[in-house]
Amino acid sequence: MTTHAPTDVARDRIAAAFSPELIGRLAHQLADRLETHFQTVTQSAGNVLNWNAPPANVAHARAHLSQGQVDPNPLCSDFTDQVEQRFASLVQTILDRGNNLHDPRYIGHQVPASSPIAALFDAIGSATNQVMAIYEMGPWASAVERSVVEAVGEEIGLPKGEFAGLITHGGSLANLTGLLTARNVCLAQSWESGVARPGRPPVIVVHADAHYGITRSAGILGLGTQQVIRAPLDDRRRMDPRQLDQLLTELRNTGTPIVAVAACACATPIGAFDPLPDIVDVCRKHDVWLHVDAAHGGAAAFSDRYRHLVAGLADADSIVCDAHKMMFVPALCAFVFYRNPEHRFEAFRQDAPYLFDPSTPGETSDFDSGLMTIECTKRAAAYGLWGLWSLFGRQLFADMVDTTFDLGSRFAEMLHKEPDFDCLHEPQCNIVVFRYIPDELRDADPTKIGEFNRQIRRRLIESGEFYIVQTNINGIGALRVTIINPLTTEAHLIDLLDALRNTGASILTEHQRATLAD
Repeated sequence: MTTHAPTDVARDRIAAAFSPELIGRLAHQLADRLETHFQTVTQSAGNVLNWNAPPANVAHARAHLSQGQVDPNPLCSDFTDQVEQRFASLVQTILDRGNNLHDPRYIGHQVPASSPIAALFDAIGSATNQVMAIYEMGPWASAVERSVVEAVGEEIGLPKGEFAGLITHGGSLANLTGLLTARNVCLAQSWESGVARPGRPPVIVVHADAHYGITRSAGILGLGTQQVIRAPLDDRRRMDPRQLDQLLTELRNTGTPIVAVAACACATPIGAFDPLPDIVDVCRKHDVWLHVDAAHGGAAAFSDRYRHLVAGLADADSIVCDAHKMMFVPALCAFVFYRNPEHRFEAFRQDAPYLFDPSTPGETSDFDSGLMTIECTKRAAAYGLWGLWSLFGRQLFADMVDTTFDLGSRFAEMLHKEPDFDCLHEPQCNIVVFRYIPDELRDADPTKIGEFNRQIRRRLIESGEFYIVQTNINGIGALRVTIINPLTTEAHLIDLLDALRNTGASILTEHQRATLAD
């Protein structure tokens, strides 16, 4: 076999990509541009969403892959300057064409205006490529993860100093991990032998408004999406414990295996928090695993004012909480907790001799994240949270929960006072669902009103003036905001109502003109 030594040009190109001097210069360039960006965005000096149609964005991104690169040339004296200019252009392109979540007018999806300072800690992990699977691969990353797992676990009520969880990449993967554990515990030997067995197929009972990731998990786990049973809700769209009790009784009477009950704190559509203490009692009565998706609401445990919303959370068998939601760190950083610490080893039962070292039993194996997560190579996902907590303390997380949840209540009060708006629930957190109904449509068919609100939303976000989302309530379209930027104020919400009215008026005028033209 013939081997070829790298050419000088190849070596120059590699050297440029790893040059410490160049890294430093580009990092300073990035810092300056980020400072300018955040000064602009937090003052709402541009568009919230820089809207471009998908094909245009893809074409623009693809163009950068085929043109404009700087070729390292040791004889070129201004090579570093060329790289800096090109880097600055690429950074500005990213900033100019992205979604500006740090604009206070961003009140859309459950994706926060995360702390940019937390991102700086994340950047260290990315720049030095700190990864995890076994302790020796990432000793400090593993230690940082364990420290925040213990600290957040204590906040939600788990025993002090008990390592009863892990971090994974996102709420969907966290829910999958928790429910995989439930399946392996409920259906013994299912990891080794599969889920097929005589009798009725096993089911998962879920909050009727549960995130689609729960149903997706049922499919991945081999249970089947048709084996997901939606538990009835009360008049506040919370899981009804009394009806849950009846449902579990019926399933037990028919010999149906129940893998888990999946409750919410809070459910995505309107931010409803299930009454967990009562649900815990029902699940204990029927000896059923209780899984709680607290991806959004788990951080309420930090708040003196809102901790009551997650009372009973620590009594669940498995719990999911996303730090990249209400703890305001960059995605992705999602926790899975277990009431029984030993259950964190039940999701995966595999040997990998090349990876896990049997010569140090008990010394490092308890820190090997690869034993507990789907990921083998996993980034140091806890750096941002650890850094932010270490700088500002736990109270910062309570402050951000209080500020945004309070504003959700205040926004509902504003909507109730406006005759042309209907607030569709009493919010428990920072998620508020409503409709704009001008006088012209007050007696219109509900479906028409729902479609009108969808049109307003679409036009509003494409204008760049605000970013909000949509949902369905009882099958009818509605507007939905998540006040997940702690820089948002009441003044911004007043402006939102005006923007919705103005946009709606424009749409109605266009419809009238079109009708006259016909």
